[in-house]
Amino acid sequence: MDTTDGAQGLAEATRGTRRRLPPEERRRQIIDGAVAFFAEVGFDGKTRDLARRLGVTQSLLFNYFATKDELIEAVYERVYLDRLAPDWPERLTDRSVPLRARLLAFYTEYSRLIFEYEWMRIFMFSGLCGAELNRRYLKHLGEVILRPLRAEIEAEAPACNAPTMEDIWNLHGGIVYIGIRQHIYRMPCPDDPSEAITRAVDRFLSAFGIEDAD
Repeated sequence: MDTTDGAQGLAEATRGTRRRLPPEERRRQIIDGAVAFFAEVGFDGKTRDLARRLGVTQSLLFNYFATKDELIEAVYERVYLDRLAPDWPERLTDRSVPLRARLLAFYTEYSRLIFEYEWMRIFMFSGLCGAELNRRYLKHLGEVILRPLRAEIEAEAPACNAPTMEDIWNLHGGIVYIGIRQHIYRMPCPDDPSEAITRAVDRFLSAFGIEDAD
């Protein structure tokens, strides 16, 4: 995805419709532009530069977001929270479906949502500048997704070989690294990561004695 072209197109659209857009649509446009902007330059980027890129005044930005932190909070919600499907916890704990199938379904869908330039770049920039966004996201992910997932794996693993939360994070981090290789390190990656995800899940289940997961 070329975020520069996207931002330029947004700026042109914004200039042409500045006085006619309903407030909610204007707010959405600003957030979309901020996502592309911060993914490219990091959170040190200036709001005046963002406004210039969008073709609006800095004062207009602050009509919708009182501070830069408030705008970043809206970016967090758009990039992270809005991508977490509300039914994932229920589907991950549905024992009428084999455990392996649940894991593969989750990580296949999850990878489609996060293996994107903006998600990966904003996540990395947030960590580098000490922002709370990724820590909050990981805490939320751990509570809503990974802790219940550990309980499901523990229920099928032998009692002497139950996974720890560190084990679950290692599985998750290994899968996320596929996207990091593509969007952070710019290394060649498969167009379809499903094979790598399948191998990671199968190795993980085998390590905890869950061989016949289907």
